[in-house]
Amino acid sequence: MYRDHTKVVHIGDRVIGGGNPILIQSMTNTPTEDVAACVAQIHRLEEAGCDIIRVTVPTKEAARAVGEIKKQIHIPLVADIHFDYRMAIAAMENGADKIRINPGNIGGREKLEAVVAVAKERGIPIRVGVNSGSLEKALVEKYGGVTAEGIVESALDKVHMIEEAGYDNLVISIKSSNVLMCVKAHELLAEKAKYPLHVGITESGTLISGNVKSGVGLGIILHEGIGDTIRVSLTGDPVEEIKSAKLILRSLGLRQGGIEVVSCPTCGRTKIDLISLANQVETMTAGIDKPLKVAVMGCVVNGPGEAKEADLGIAGGVGEGLLIKKGEIVRKLPESELLGALKEEILNWEA
Repeated sequence: MYRDHTKVVHIGDRVIGGGNPILIQSMTNTPTEDVAACVAQIHRLEEAGCDIIRVTVPTKEAARAVGEIKKQIHIPLVADIHFDYRMAIAAMENGADKIRINPGNIGGREKLEAVVAVAKERGIPIRVGVNSGSLEKALVEKYGGVTAEGIVESALDKVHMIEEAGYDNLVISIKSSNVLMCVKAHELLAEKAKYPLHVGITESGTLISGNVKSGVGLGIILHEGIGDTIRVSLTGDPVEEIKSAKLILRSLGLRQGGIEVVSCPTCGRTKIDLISLANQVETMTAGIDKPLKVAVMGCVVNGPGEAKEADLGIAGGVGEGLLIKKGEIVRKLPESELLGALKEEILNWEA
């Protein structure tokens, strides 16, 4: 598998590449200059399971804020830089654990070398980021439009620029909002690059469309053994990105631990508010790191049978429901007590 052979890169106290576990990233959508707002959002992301966080650094004030934010969070911080090489240097001087740049828009080779010199001195990895939307005109003309081949060539050109400056502590990111183009680009790049890859479908959309596109694209790419860190890019609360990323990794068998919630789609037999109940169970279990499968079923006809593969489950009836453990009915409870009883069983569970 490709990810087993990528270069090992340290980002703060986390390690990626070389077959290490795939880590989940997100990005704050609060102004970086607003330290309190940034820290509050990052704490929520940490609780949801975020491994690495990225913040934008467009100003000197934002670069200074990086240092203050770092003091108050518990995961590595990546500084996102566009156009101004001085922001990259300032962010590193203020403690950024990694920087994300596009060497093509940083201001020329001399300025890129200045950034690389500081990164090399401090041992800070550089993520080389290229998006299909920013593909150079020459490559668009060469390939007759925006193509996977053009994206890969652009990324490798940027990587070579940094290598020529004497540095190879790198991560590569190539993204497109076109799912199949993104998949093909990662397949091509994985064969040509030794560096860890950060994978995502950029500008994927809102909660529903973004999850579908990301699930399809990331599912294919990760299943092929490609990708060392991931981000599910959604228009909305970044905490939703973490929830989705964890589910994608678990579905592919690439992340263990945490509670998997399964629920039936409801039907005419459903006599309980299953939609609300399933959402409550998912929210309640989000921060519990126990390797459990929990089933939430809508009726007492098929519920107990369908919950047999789960460690714990509840099945609803008319104003009441069943609590199920390892496929066996434990007891019958009023509907209002189901959630509490399930939570108690989860917290007291011992493997």
